[in-house]
Amino acid sequence: MTATQRLSMLLTLTLLAGLAWAQREGDPTAPDAGEVSTGPGTPAETTGSWPQFRGADRENIARPDAPLAGSWPAEGPRELWRIEGLGTGYSGPAIHAGRVYLNDYDEANARWMVRCLSLADGQEIWRWSYPRLVRPNHGITRSTPAVDDDVVISLDPKCALHAFDARTGERLWARNLPPEFGLRIPPWYNGQCPLLDGDRVIIGIGGRDALLAAFDKRTGEPVWTTPNTIRQVTSHASVMPAELGGTKQYLWATLQGIVGVDAETGTLLWDSPFVGRVALAPSPLGLDDEHVFMTSGYKVGSLIVRVSRNGDSWQAEPVRQMDAEHFESECHTPILHDGRLLAVDMPGQLVSLTTDGDVQWRSASPDGKTFGLGSYLLVGNKLLVLEGDTGRLHLVDPRPDGPVFLAAAQPVSGHDVWAPMAYADGRLILRDLNTLVCLELPTE
Repeated sequence: MTATQRLSMLLTLTLLAGLAWAQREGDPTAPDAGEVSTGPGTPAETTGSWPQFRGADRENIARPDAPLAGSWPAEGPRELWRIEGLGTGYSGPAIHAGRVYLNDYDEANARWMVRCLSLADGQEIWRWSYPRLVRPNHGITRSTPAVDDDVVISLDPKCALHAFDARTGERLWARNLPPEFGLRIPPWYNGQCPLLDGDRVIIGIGGRDALLAAFDKRTGEPVWTTPNTIRQVTSHASVMPAELGGTKQYLWATLQGIVGVDAETGTLLWDSPFVGRVALAPSPLGLDDEHVFMTSGYKVGSLIVRVSRNGDSWQAEPVRQMDAEHFESECHTPILHDGRLLAVDMPGQLVSLTTDGDVQWRSASPDGKTFGLGSYLLVGNKLLVLEGDTGRLHLVDPRPDGPVFLAAAQPVSGHDVWAPMAYADGRLILRDLNTLVCLELPTE
């Protein structure tokens, strides 16, 4: 057999294997596409909530009744429970009604899952799964579910949108966005986290037939779609709510730019160029009634845009362009707090910026290490920051004149500790590539 014949046979076998798997996967929206199973877990008796990516309002700020204590025991915060063996990835948890929701993947059986766990002890309450071939590509899971009293919304790695009964796990509806809207699945699969806003689910589409779309959370029927007249292509950013010019809007970013869409009608109000490279994960952040901050990695840098309105006409104009050396973030969106921005920059330094983009201070961790692509979350006025390369967790007072490092612990270990964290009722949930941990943080 010649080399050409061997190559032809290999290509034929690969094609047949792909076709066989496609038949096994089937239609992700079919009523019998997946199945739900139940476990021994029961919901915790708590009322706290972190119901979606970056919390209820996507500010990445928790405002507890009792502020966090300024110190930890020598052994670190008390560990309430731990789950090993997650599918490799960065899917963050959501917390609501005493339950924890997580996207996961069964690599041995090639099944994508949505899991509901007890906040009390981590035992599984239910899981829904279906066949979905997702090859490891710098991790597998990336997206955080969104939940309220009624539904759980999840966008799977290949951009199929699913809704489940929050209590039972029964799937209520599903939509396969790539064929429906001409959406191209991003490299490294989907990283967008669905936005649940009242009775609507908001998704950035960036496909041939839609820019953004809003769906009824109970039925999955479109409430509105925004025509993609400006030909934007989806990457990994998530939609953010904001109010600009007295109008509620949804902000979104693609590899080509930033857009603002009327929250009620889906009308495209404005767009601004912001050219990304490779992939774009951070989301646009409304700074006030007329300014939007945007950042990205891969030497792109950051941008502040001023959005103005004149009658029915909107326009966006850049007011400050910052190069990568000044500030950029590859993974995470800064936190707007007390009139400034808290973030970790691309070299892995903890940074405080004014809303004009001026750097107030930069800092490595107390042991001199960088924070890498680790995530961060503000609880009251104290910042929780993960070292993305080690899993070490820091408690920080991010004062305007410089950070005060108050305590540290080692709840997880290993590289690529990049997933967003969640906090509710004194409990912090975080993960590394394969382990989920729940900590009880001391309060004053």
